[in-house]
Amino acid sequence: MSIYNYSAMAMNGQELSLEHYKGKVLLIVNTAGRCGFTYQYEDLQRLHERYQDKGLVILGFPCNQFDNQEPDENEKIQTTCLLNYGVSFPLFQKIDVRGENAHPLFAHLSGKKAFEGFDKTHPVAKVLIPLLNEKHPEYLTDDYSIKWNFTKFLINTDGEVVNRFECTTDTIDMEQDIEAQLSKMTV
Repeated sequence: MSIYNYSAMAMNGQELSLEHYKGKVLLIVNTAGRCGFTYQYEDLQRLHERYQDKGLVILGFPCNQFDNQEPDENEKIQTTCLLNYGVSFPLFQKIDVRGENAHPLFAHLSGKKAFEGFDKTHPVAKVLIPLLNEKHPEYLTDDYSIKWNFTKFLINTDGEVVNRFECTTDTIDMEQDIEAQLSKMTV
């Protein structure tokens, strides 16, 4: 099964099938506006600007499951992303990405690529890892669930998950993988 079997609610309230993005390379990200990784919105926007004409589409899915770091309503999220970070890539309405109420898309994505750990040298990891161990050790008990905001999934043109990048992977460290997928596109 590919991601094209799923749909999600766009910010405008319309259900959108991910088949709409068939043939594109996708980067699907769960986001939050009050997180230590929120600066990644700017980096994702830079990726969007650099590669959108080559076939990359970034899809953002706000989520409030991780320490209440995305409490705002959908309209405010979209406005904040645009005004504060210049986000012009597609954003969807707020969803859950882990647990029994996880959106089916994220259940699929996280089931395809296992968590391989955080980059412990990342500056924010020095805060995140102790926080998870102290406040949310249950997040770390399995190999597949989403562990925090800004987990990113790279999807090939066939709608298959080819890579998973945790929040401690900065966008510059994903570019080689993105370019490799873009180079496989038939134009």
